[in-house]
Amino acid sequence: MEGILKSRGHEIVKNVDEAQVVIIDTCGFIESAKRESIEEILDFVNYKKKHDLFLCVKGCLVQRYYDQLRSEIPEVDAWYGVLAPSQIADAIEKKEPFLVTQPETVYSDTVRNCKGSFAYVKIADGCNRSCTFCAIPSFKGDFKSRSFQTIEMEVRNLVQNGVKEIILVAQDTTAYGIDLYQKPSLDLLLERLNVMDGQFKIRVLYLHPDHIDEKIIKTILSLEKVVPYFDIPVQHGSDKILKKMGRYRTSRELLDLIEQIRDINPDSAIRTSIIVGFPGETDEDFEELICFLKKARFDRLGAFIYSEEEGTMASLIEEKVPTHVAQERYEEVLLLQSQISYERLERFVGRNLITLIEGRRKNKYIGRSHLDSPEIDGNVFVEKTRKISVPGYYKVHITNVSEYDLEGILL
Repeated sequence: MEGILKSRGHEIVKNVDEAQVVIIDTCGFIESAKRESIEEILDFVNYKKKHDLFLCVKGCLVQRYYDQLRSEIPEVDAWYGVLAPSQIADAIEKKEPFLVTQPETVYSDTVRNCKGSFAYVKIADGCNRSCTFCAIPSFKGDFKSRSFQTIEMEVRNLVQNGVKEIILVAQDTTAYGIDLYQKPSLDLLLERLNVMDGQFKIRVLYLHPDHIDEKIIKTILSLEKVVPYFDIPVQHGSDKILKKMGRYRTSRELLDLIEQIRDINPDSAIRTSIIVGFPGETDEDFEELICFLKKARFDRLGAFIYSEEEGTMASLIEEKVPTHVAQERYEEVLLLQSQISYERLERFVGRNLITLIEGRRKNKYIGRSHLDSPEIDGNVFVEKTRKISVPGYYKVHITNVSEYDLEGILL
């Protein structure tokens, strides 16, 4: 959006007092995200009472609750759903009051205003899976992939602008290409990006645990530019709860999958997401989850308390878990994971890791290794023994660990 608006001659300002147009992007996924979006909208509604500006709200929340939002917050000038950035730019320039149609999540736009060390590249969006807790298909629509060519063009532009890490995202990256090329084609996409010119790395997020297979595993672990990082959101470790969630692989099959990855590359980073407090989750189910986590020993883990979403199958399950019980389980999972994470990181002490140094803080450089996806995982803190060019890849000798971070010195 930013890149398209700048290419059309608009100026992006950091101080809202200088703005003529404010665009708020929103999320409609879980309750906390929806609440955050609403609070942001109301903050700008109050600001607008004393300032002359065009207030536009866009994204998933609008796509999902358009009629309700337009009725209850009439102060907003424009409501735009899930659409291609160029469509929204057109609507803003014309000051259209609303534009909500069938969701268009995949587009050919490749203009980017990105000068950071990493960039997310959407390879597909929407979803055809049937997870019972997830409302995304209802407002994102069916799964749609971008073509090899538009992704390659975007990556090439980003790398030429100095981006060092390309992070591929979709609602489900394992399904990439199934609609365009009649078969899952993530492996082919990675092979095409791997031979592109430039010093950069590729990281893949959101690999569906039921659909990651040997071909994807071997491709990620064999390509030079692709980091050995597997983001596999298993969501639970109890077979009963997995079935209620609409998942197919059992906890044993998930453990076999993890073992398969580590047999090929023991230093692979494996990340997951866990939901606690799912309807019907008993003490026994939770103990099975804890036992599963102890066996799996994920390198990285994100935990979430179940959020009931209207229109989902899970919302119809009557056996609700009390909030305080879910909170206690959440805290127990995080405590266990902090111990596992520390123990998993200890194996790197005394070894060298290629690290993307991204910034400076006092007497330290801050970077990330293959273990760390930005904003959700840890960091590598490096002693500032000499001046280096940032961002860039450097070999770091690891000297110490904490629960989620590494420390080291430049070689």
